[in-house]
Amino acid sequence: MRYNASDQSITIGIIAFKCENRSFSGKWNALTFRLCKNYNSELKGETIMKKNVLIPLFLIVFVDMFGFGLILPLMPYIAESYGLNAFFIGLLLAVYPIGQVFGTPILGRLSDRYGRKPILFISVFGTFLSFIVLGLTNTIILIFASRLLDGLTGGNISVAQSFISDVTSPADRAKGLGLIGAAFGLGFIFGPAIGGFLSRYGLQFPALFAAGLSFINLLLIFFILPESLSKESRQKMRTSAKTKFSLRILQDALQKPIVGPLLHSRVYFSVAQGIFQTIFALYAQKKLNLDAPTTGFILGYVGILVVIVQVFAIGPLTKRYNEQILIRYSSVLLAISFALWALVPNLILLLIVLIPISIGSGVLNTVLRSSLTKAVAVEEIGGILGLSTSLESFTSIFTPIMGGFLIGSLGTWAPGIFAALVTASLALFVRRKIALPTTA
Repeated sequence: MRYNASDQSITIGIIAFKCENRSFSGKWNALTFRLCKNYNSELKGETIMKKNVLIPLFLIVFVDMFGFGLILPLMPYIAESYGLNAFFIGLLLAVYPIGQVFGTPILGRLSDRYGRKPILFISVFGTFLSFIVLGLTNTIILIFASRLLDGLTGGNISVAQSFISDVTSPADRAKGLGLIGAAFGLGFIFGPAIGGFLSRYGLQFPALFAAGLSFINLLLIFFILPESLSKESRQKMRTSAKTKFSLRILQDALQKPIVGPLLHSRVYFSVAQGIFQTIFALYAQKKLNLDAPTTGFILGYVGILVVIVQVFAIGPLTKRYNEQILIRYSSVLLAISFALWALVPNLILLLIVLIPISIGSGVLNTVLRSSLTKAVAVEEIGGILGLSTSLESFTSIFTPIMGGFLIGSLGTWAPGIFAALVTASLALFVRRKIALPTTA
């Protein structure tokens, strides 16, 4: 008799509790002994194996985001070299998230049906091709096409998060997702700086360098990363009604009692954080008269703070407090911090205010994803994380426009006050609408 942790988690949880506490009623007969022997040898061995894949997954996400960070700050300069005006530069920057809006839910659902590893490989291969096209083309149409391709196949982060959900227990889920968040952040910290250095050899050279990194990632995925879902689990999930494609996936998800409010919360957070991230450089220039290198340093400082939170704070916090409390109070912390950001008069106070902003965003971002994975069946994890990423991408299309309008029409204080109002509304929404089950 064999038990697979990804098939009947509730049954296995009962077996695990009874075996570890020897609380079976009656005498320990031969069948009971075999049950617990299988649990100890298979489930615990499987957990050790799964923990060993976190390092390669961390490297894959880091390399992927490092490559993405290489070319992201250079896109406006590449567009300007082709004589594009501000509107078309903005359109070029929007093409990638537009592609993600449609691509990530599909890739997430496919990873539920066919496994994480093959879909992660396809996603990174699409990124590899997009960088090759971007680095070699001399036509603006192909540059737009390369960014659209990267967006459509850019579900690698949500698939990696699904992978983490497969290999961690619910109690350790937030900690594992924090590790992926740290890899994401580190890639963005080092990528833009190295991309700026490489751009002295030509604006398109960083894209070819990023293509080389993506190729390394393909090798890591193919040769090192194992599949997180067993063959039996994939066969079962492929035939499950919960993994079927549907144009009503968003409507159905929003109507679920826990998933719906969590997705709404994701949108609240994405709008506030998107305003902060996309308009910060303009704010720094207009409010504090900072130059580009100084602004880059400050953003790197924020990235380091977020990485520290996700690596060292998420685990202890989720062990001490339930996730509903963390979502509520990190929202309150962000509301206060964004209001202070709007009012800071100098660089020193800005650096201080960025500390609670980094703590609040690092905790809220990770815990929202962790709660989503626990609110759905195992065969729905990839699809729901893909849908969450799609919603984030959708907000990133209009938050730069909104932020620019606020600064231009009202002043440099307006984005901070707007973000504060959004996160304060989120804190109230969480208190009224979200009731998460306690993880044992």
